[in-house]
Amino acid sequence: MVVLDSWALLAYLKGEPASDRIEAAWLAEGAAISSINLGEVLYIRAREEGTDPAVATVAIVRKRLDVIDPDWSMVEAAAKIKADGGLSYADAFCIATAVKLDAPLWTGDPEIVGLADRHSCQVIDLRDSH
Repeated sequence: MVVLDSWALLAYLKGEPASDRIEAAWLAEGAAISSINLGEVLYIRAREEGTDPAVATVAIVRKRLDVIDPDWSMVEAAAKIKADGGLSYADAFCIATAVKLDAPLWTGDPEIVGLADRHSCQVIDLRDSH
């Protein structure tokens, strides 16, 4: 299992260079995403292509992902990560999800990658994917 953040899922949906690598891991190992980060994908896609197409795209992708709805322990973990500084609250949720699932976090988000040594999970930097 790999955990995707919004950066990774958006890269996949847009067919960016990391998309082949993401798809291969997704098919081989399965992929999870926090519902918070999936919501980020929804609002970003809605801004780019309109609400109806974005909702349709996310509905299709959602069926293929293990969507993790945060419980209180994850909210608390994300709040602690956010309190350490340097990351958005949504970024904190993808890290908390990876920690909870004991799975690597796949991202190209420079803030997450830049602070990878502070996280209790493996961070895979997708920015250099070919």
